[in-house]
Amino acid sequence: MAASKSDYYDILGISKNASADEIKKAYRKQALEWHPDRHKDDKETAEKRFKGINEAYQVLSDSQKKSAYDQYGHSAFSPGGMPGGFGGAGGPFGQTGQYGPFTYTYTTRSGGDPATAGFAGFDFGDPFEIFEQFFGGGESPFGARQRQSIPRYSINIDFMEAVKGVSKEVGIGGKKRKIKIPAGVYEGARINFGDFMLSVNIKPHVIFERDEDDIYVRVDIPYSLAVLGGEIKVPTVDGEVKIRVRSGTQSGTMVRLRGQGVDHLHGRGSGDEYVRLNILVPDRLSREQRRIVEEIGEIGL
Repeated sequence: MAASKSDYYDILGISKNASADEIKKAYRKQALEWHPDRHKDDKETAEKRFKGINEAYQVLSDSQKKSAYDQYGHSAFSPGGMPGGFGGAGGPFGQTGQYGPFTYTYTTRSGGDPATAGFAGFDFGDPFEIFEQFFGGGESPFGARQRQSIPRYSINIDFMEAVKGVSKEVGIGGKKRKIKIPAGVYEGARINFGDFMLSVNIKPHVIFERDEDDIYVRVDIPYSLAVLGGEIKVPTVDGEVKIRVRSGTQSGTMVRLRGQGVDHLHGRGSGDEYVRLNILVPDRLSREQRRIVEEIGEIGL
């Protein structure tokens, strides 16, 4: 019964006030964690969790479906289960087709016009196919191609190779193949090369961290610069850039560099880079430095 289903917000581990970006990030985290490929010892449980995660994302990532769910719960997507409002021809959709990255289908038990069905009978589709679409892969390896026994391989690439894209020569089935991995590829992405499927594993970087298409880096600055302000050079995935540090900057201040992140895998534009400024406190002071600090302390700075 629909009433026994877990709450979609609980499944993704978010609040009802979560933003679209927070919903997307929560889906990515949960889907990667519960993909059945990573739980081969208990694949049945993982597949159930994975399906629930994808259902939750399909609903909560769509503003209209989210609104219906917030008002009616799971009954909004059960035939005959939603009270008034969405059941007639004036429903938000009246066809079968593509809505965003997902396929939607509306049916009725009586087989009538789908335009009169509203959300009732919503088909959540193949969760593995949705996963592949989200992460930039091709057809789900759990669909028809898996049944045709397409070989699946994995490859380890460096952080910057994932950011910038890379061409590599790999051995597949005893033959040398030259493959191209697109810029912006995600950890865990599966790329369909037609006769085989390739899973991408990305090595961590020494200084950069990545969250979807955003880059995070920590930069240490001296106390004097934090107090007085000035310019510093900070690393980005495209090389060093200068930024201005405002006087009175506090430790932990985050500076956003718009467009300095990872190129979007599907579409134009790039993510951002976030620079966290950390104020260095010296372990040792010379006699002169100590005198100056004491003087500063005496005047209340």
